[in-house]
Formats: sequence, structure tokens, C-alpha cells
Amino acid sequence: MYLKFLSVALLQLSGVNLVSAWGTLGHETVAWIAQSHISRTTQSEVKSILGSTASDYIANVSTWADSYRYTSAGAFSAPFLYIDANDKPPSSCSVDFDRDCGKEGCSVSAIVNYTSILLDDGSKKAEKLDAMRFIIHFIGDLHQPLHDEAINIGGNTINVTFGSETTNLHHVWDTEIVETLANGADAKTFAKNLTSSIEAGDHGWDSSSWLAGTSLNDTKGTAMIWASEANRYVCSDVLKGGVGAVEDGDLSGSYYKAHREVARIQLARAGYRLGAWLNLIVTGSIDG
Repeated sequence: MYLKFLSVALLQLSGVNLVSAWGTLGHETVAWIAQSHISRTTQSEVKSILGSTASDYIANVSTWADSYRYTSAGAFSAPFLYIDANDKPPSSCSVDFDRDCGKEGCSVSAIVNYTSILLDDGSKKAEKLDAMRFIIHFIGDLHQPLHDEAINIGGNTINVTFGSETTNLHHVWDTEIVETLANGADAKTFAKNLTSSIEAGDHGWDSSSWLAGTSLNDTKGTAMIWASEANRYVCSDVLKGGVGAVEDGDLSGSYYKAHREVARIQLARAGYRLGAWLNLIVTGSIDG
């Protein structure tokens, strides 16, 4: 983990574009989906913690963690945006907490920690504010496959193009695939479309299975289920043919068409699960 954190810092100094899982559109879309799956009681408590009366009360803080990590006060949180799966894609994908979550922490340990702060009646108001903003962001992060993968610093050093833009594989999964999938829709509209698909069971989705194993009694186990699920897509889709199959290639055509459904379902799952997690924290029930 220390080597990954050092490498990320060096990449930032050298100008490599490192962004958060899903980018702004993705995180806000996840947040809007979550807002449509929380109860009135949960909504009231989340708004209270965030000190917000805005209609986009979750969406408007969904990218806060990205800005915060670049401040002197928030630098400690940079490792919390990912868990480094030291596996061997595309032949083998797996996430192991003891192997992959280093001493600085990772997305899974962060979800455990900040969930416990939100559940503790003794937590200070400022602590709960940060914890809520972190949970909103990190659950989104956990569902982007390359935030559960160590190879090439989560794909950040795999140079590719997308149409006319020169970028890297990580950025393509964060941003270009999501924006192309949204087809010009803003986050609220895109989320509304995905929510309708969740409720209708479109694309063969069975949302009733998405919360299997979800429990506040085993926060780490729950987060590991989600991380492992996302990580498997690194082998089956993201790097199916290995690094050489995508490096320096244009991913806007056949690659996008072959793998866009992974981004679609992962955005939907992230929002659906975030809503359920917030319901659990506030009311003790997935449905709120």
C-alpha cells in the first residue's frame, strides 16, 4: 500500500491525470439513485447530518472526498479511495483484505470506520458530517472495478485513447464510458433512467440479489462482497485480453460496446446499495 500511495503521489507530480471512481457524473448519478431508495426517516437524518435542505443533498457532496484528499488536512484519506488487489488479471482476480489493505487503510477499512462513527451516538457533529460524506463517496468508489485493482496503479499508467482524446484506462472507466452511456443526460436524469431499470428488472437485473450478505453486523464482510464483485470484472471485462490488448488502443468503439453494461450495472448497484446502507445506519432496516 505504501508503494501504491508513493506512486500515486509521483504520478500527480508528473502530471498524470488521476481522478476518482466514476468522475463527477458517475458519483452524482450514484447519489441520485440512492436518494430514490431511502426512506423519509433516513432522508431527514441524512439532511440533518449534512446540514442541508437542498433537493440534491446527497449528490452535492458526492465528490467532496476528491477535493478534500488534496488538502493538507485531508491528505490522510487518499488511500481510502481504493483497495489494491494484488492479483494477476486477466488470469486471476481476487481481493484479500489482509493482503491488499495496507497500514494506511483502504476503501474497505474506511467504510468500516466511518460507518461505526455514524452509528455511534457519541460521535461529534463534525465527525458525523465527514463520515457521511466519506461513506457516500467510498461506496461509489468501491463499485468501479479499477478501484479494486493494483495492476498499473489501477490502470492509471495504461495509456489509451477514447475517440480523439488521449487518456488512460482508469480515466476511461471513471469518465468516458459513463458519459457516453449517459448520452448527454445530466446525473439526475441518468439516475432516474437507471432507477426505472432497477425497478423494472431491465437488462436482466435482479436487484433483490444485490443486497445478499449486507449487514451492519459484518461491515467489512459486506464491503468485501462488493469489492470482490467489482474486482472480478477486471478479469472478465476491463482487462479481459490483458494490458497489451488495450494499451495505446482506441476504446471508444468495440471495447466500449463490449463492456458498457458493466458500468451501467455497477452504477445502479452502487446507488441501490448506498441507499440501503444509509437506511440500515439510520433505521436498522434495509428498507428504512
